[in-house]
Amino acid sequence: MPLALPGTVPGTGWIITAMQEYIWVKGIVLKQAPVGEYDRHISLLTLERGKVSAFARGARKPASRLAAATSPFSFGSFKLYQGRNSYTLAEADIQNYFEELRTDYVGACYGMYFAEVADFYARENNDERELMKLLYQSLRALGVKSLQRSLVRCIFECRAIAVNGEFPGPPTDRKLDPSTVYALQYIAGSPIEKLYTFTVTDGVLEELEQVAEAYMGRFVGHRFKSLDVLQTIC
Repeated sequence: MPLALPGTVPGTGWIITAMQEYIWVKGIVLKQAPVGEYDRHISLLTLERGKVSAFARGARKPASRLAAATSPFSFGSFKLYQGRNSYTLAEADIQNYFEELRTDYVGACYGMYFAEVADFYARENNDERELMKLLYQSLRALGVKSLQRSLVRCIFECRAIAVNGEFPGPPTDRKLDPSTVYALQYIAGSPIEKLYTFTVTDGVLEELEQVAEAYMGRFVGHRFKSLDVLQTIC
């Protein structure tokens, strides 16, 4: 959208001000933090611009239309005005709030961990479509009662490493159950939409957990605060 230059319209006395440019992005809120008395600062993972930070003016006011839209896990379309140094959120059209996680403390802890990993990996103006799809499908999987959440976590961790181009495949320095080897290959190579379509035995899950933990330490090497919280309750 072009900018209208500020000034006075000749012969009218009318004053025009600069019109702000805006963009629509599809994304999911990774985190939010209070700013000032009523505002919020949010981090968005988007299809079009990778990771984006934006201010939401008045979002903490009780009657604000942006209050729910700026909560973590909110997925939809966001209208952003581009300023000199940051974006400002003007409006949002939310398609999924993941309401089940808002009333499920353990599920929300898993979700916050996934979001923190995505926030760590994502970069501004980078193609993060695969990472965003992975986060979205993983949040959905947390609401499936037949899926073990520890398995969802293993799948998310291993696939996040694969999305970042670092997954080396099943480890060769240890003997694994053939089902564990197959599961790791499936996690790395299957379409993201089909990731959460299987379950495993307790023995295979234990091996997957060991591999995921080793690979997160080797390829990520970051301490996540949300994981500390998660480990105290699970």
